[in-house]
Amino acid sequence: MTATKTKPRLAVFKLASCDGCQLTLLDCEDELLALAGEVDISHFLEASSAVEAGPYDLSLVEGSITTAEDAERIRTIRAASRHLVTIGACATAGGIQALRNFADVDEFRRTVYAHPEYISTLATSTPVSAHVDVDFELRGCPIDRRQLIEVITAFLAGRKPDVPNHSVCFECKRRGTVCVTVAHGTPCLGPVTHAGCGALCPAYHRGCFGCFGPSGSVNLPALIPLLRRDGLDEDDVERFLHTFNTAAFEEELGK
Repeated sequence: MTATKTKPRLAVFKLASCDGCQLTLLDCEDELLALAGEVDISHFLEASSAVEAGPYDLSLVEGSITTAEDAERIRTIRAASRHLVTIGACATAGGIQALRNFADVDEFRRTVYAHPEYISTLATSTPVSAHVDVDFELRGCPIDRRQLIEVITAFLAGRKPDVPNHSVCFECKRRGTVCVTVAHGTPCLGPVTHAGCGALCPAYHRGCFGCFGPSGSVNLPALIPLLRRDGLDEDDVERFLHTFNTAAFEEELGK
C-alpha cells in the first residue's frame, strides 16, 4: 500500500499592518488556485476562519512589532515555522508606523486617541528580524505578486528565491523608461530603492517614492545633494525619506 504524500503546510499571519500584502496574495487569483492545490493552507484568517495548529512548513508574516503582545506572538510563530518569510515594508522595515521611532509616542497617543490610557504600545515599530531569525525578507508597500509567488514556490521547492537586489534604475532601463531626473529634474529615490515594482512611478513621469526600501547597494548620502539640486530643501528631503521605509532609510543615512 502506497503512503499518501503530505502536502506542505502554509500559514499567513498579520501583525501591525494594513492587510495590503495579504491582499496581494489573494489577488494572485489563478496562481493562488494552483497554489492551493499544492499546499495545505493551515492558517490564513484573511481568507478563511478555519485554523489549524502548527508546525508549518512556511509562514508568511505581514506587519511590524509595535506591542509587547506582537513581540511575544512572533516568537511563537517562529517556533512553529520551519521557514519564516516576512512580507512588506512593515514586516521588513517597521513600516510607515516607524515614524514613531523619531518622535514622542506618548504625544502621538494623546493626539490620536480620546482615551490614551487604554492604549498599550511600544515606543518603536520594528521589523520582525529585530526579534527573531527570518529566512527571507520580501520588500514592498505592497509587495509584488510575481515576487511573492516566486518566493513561495522557491521555499516549497527547497531552493533560493530568485528576487533581484538591484535598484529601480535597472527596471527603468529594462522597460525603456527615460530617467525622470536626467530628463526633467524630478526628485527620485530610484537609484537607492530596491527593485520589484517594475519602475511603475517613473513610467508615469513621477519620481520613485522608495516603496521597496533600500536596495542591496546603497549610497544614500550621495543622493541627498542631487535631491536638493532638484528643488527639495532639507525639510522636503526628510519628508521624502520618511514614508514606507523610514527606519530603513534612516539606518542607511547613519552608516
